[in-house]
Amino acid sequence: MEDLPLPALFEQARKIHADATESAVDQEVVKKGCQALHRCEDMVNNLGLFSSNETKEDISTANLKYILVPFYLAELMEKIAQEDRLQILKASQAKLKEFISFCEAMELVPKEELESYMEGAPKTVVDQRARKIARFKRQRAAESKLLEIKERKERRGRSTKAAALSTPVEAGEEEVLDDDGEEEREAWTTTISLAICKALDLLDMLKKEDEMLSAVKDRQSKDGAEFSRDVLDERAKKAEAWHRDSAVRARYTKPSPPITCATFAQDVLEGRAKASQAHDHKHQPLIFGPASLVNGSLTTERERMAAQVFQPSHRMPTMSIEEAGLKEMEIMNKWQERNVKLMEEANSSWHNDRKSKPGEDDDDEDDDAAQEKARAWDDWKDDNPRGAGNKKLTPCG
Repeated sequence: MEDLPLPALFEQARKIHADATESAVDQEVVKKGCQALHRCEDMVNNLGLFSSNETKEDISTANLKYILVPFYLAELMEKIAQEDRLQILKASQAKLKEFISFCEAMELVPKEELESYMEGAPKTVVDQRARKIARFKRQRAAESKLLEIKERKERRGRSTKAAALSTPVEAGEEEVLDDDGEEEREAWTTTISLAICKALDLLDMLKKEDEMLSAVKDRQSKDGAEFSRDVLDERAKKAEAWHRDSAVRARYTKPSPPITCATFAQDVLEGRAKASQAHDHKHQPLIFGPASLVNGSLTTERERMAAQVFQPSHRMPTMSIEEAGLKEMEIMNKWQERNVKLMEEANSSWHNDRKSKPGEDDDDEDDDAAQEKARAWDDWKDDNPRGAGNKKLTPCG
């Protein structure tokens, strides 16, 4: 690391910062990144890359990225796990303030963000919300612009590669590259704007954490109840001993029968019943009001009326799911028994005989009635020949 030049050292530290931001990394890697960024900071100061008399237009494109060194260092320092958290917070806040102050001198901080930073914390919740929304919009715009620049660069690279494959390369033209200095400058300027938004958010968060830890430390020093490592180790040993004894007792204790009722299981989980108690699937309606808070019994009319103060807007169930299932099973069993009985009766000889005999009598009666009707019709036709009552058909009547 000592022999690396500034560009290679910065890229190595930038890669470590990206890995630590996207996912959790080992503490050794974080400390290595902090060392690389400290080395970058010393080299930037020794080389005199930036001056207080310059503005952002005076800084070359190759040196713009080194403005981000304090920001990367502050973010990596905040991720260091250390017993004295206050020291880490103060060092990280100092680097963030240094980064914001330098960006302010280089005229890189937006005017709205600079005014809010100078004013300090907003006095009302409305102002705080408006400031967060504006900062979030600037952050999203910077991210979209960086993504657009990356896609445009990739498209140009693919087109250049395709053109190189389709067109023969003349001697001496292998090292000719496109001049993308403006695009690179735009990308680093947008990255710095995005880093400013993140730095301001991180600074607010670290300030709040610093205030809380300072208040806790003052309270502990005032009360004389500062927790030490020995107290925590003793509590851990007690917990381990309790779990170990429970495992030993479980070998010789008889396991309780499984719980098959959801209502009773909920009572066991919430401490209203024990797993060893017997349960016959009796559903008790839920009790609302003061009586439900103390799990007491309704002994007086006053308590019963007080328990009915806060009632649900819907009708409460009259039975549990288990009781409804058992009742449906009982109805199904009765229905099946009735069907079996009907089938047995239908297949029995008594039912068949009873069904056949009334049918024969009905057939005989139908046949006699049909014969009587036919005879009566024949007699009527004999008494009334065809055309007997039509006198107009007779020629001389």
